[in-house]
Amino acid sequence: MTTLSYIEHDRFVGQVRALAKLIGANGWRPDFILGIGRGGLVPAVFLSHATSIPLLSVDHSTQVAPFGDELLAQIARQTANGTHILIVDDINDSGRTIAYLRKAIAEGGDIANLRVAVLIDNIRSIQTVDYRAETIDRDQDQSWFVFPWEAMAPGEDTLVAAAEAHNG
Repeated sequence: MTTLSYIEHDRFVGQVRALAKLIGANGWRPDFILGIGRGGLVPAVFLSHATSIPLLSVDHSTQVAPFGDELLAQIARQTANGTHILIVDDINDSGRTIAYLRKAIAEGGDIANLRVAVLIDNIRSIQTVDYRAETIDRDQDQSWFVFPWEAMAPGEDTLVAAAEAHNG
């Protein structure tokens, strides 16, 4: 059975503030924040406001090329030209999304100019991130995290179905 774990608004804002403090602390500062649709869009907007770093967005969730892969190719060219890009997503769970994004950008760009930030990072993920607000261990915590924007779903059945589809 899927356990839903609701992220309250104040916790979410705290996560964004934690990321904002980390970004640039090591001397690397992005020229753009790249929000990944759907889950990374809201945190990216908040982070953009918190850091005054301009926002770009890519819709990975729909798999519609003009809004995803074609934009990733443009982002790749930007990194090849020295532009620093910070990818923002809600959670690094399995790592599949981050792996896909890194590969797409590496094909025509320079991943040395790329960093990744997430609100929640699973230490068991196949991918690592550069910035995280919180860390979980999927061996210990199997909850499906429901962020404030996901709480707008028509009902818990919708959220459970999404969690089960994601977890296979």
